[in-house]
Amino acid sequence: MKKRFFIISLFWVLAIAAFGAIVMLLWNFVVPGVLGLATINFWQALALFVLARIFFGGFPGRGAFPGRRRIPDGKEGNPFRAKWEKMSPEERKDFINKRKKFGFGGPFGRDGFFNERNFDRNNGSETPKENE
Repeated sequence: MKKRFFIISLFWVLAIAAFGAIVMLLWNFVVPGVLGLATINFWQALALFVLARIFFGGFPGRGAFPGRRRIPDGKEGNPFRAKWEKMSPEERKDFINKRKKFGFGGPFGRDGFFNERNFDRNNGSETPKENE
């Protein structure tokens, strides 16, 4: 038990030191040449790493921000796809038209994308491809 605790503690100390060294080396290699800022030492790099983790990443074992939504992984599925699949074809067309009204759809003829194909997966009637 004590040996395992010591090994895990040593691993975390070495990992933190490695991340600090990597941040210091990357900063000193890139930033002074590109932006003209000063080089930093190991402790400043470690502080910068901790600050970046607080602002952007959180720490292991705990979410970054308690109220922040996360992208669902494979277990939960995609909530947008689930909502799309529950829509009727009329609701889908209405949804697409509302998006077009607000400027979605894009240039270069992409706004006709949904009109060219049948996107109802459940009925099994897809339009045949030109090569078939």
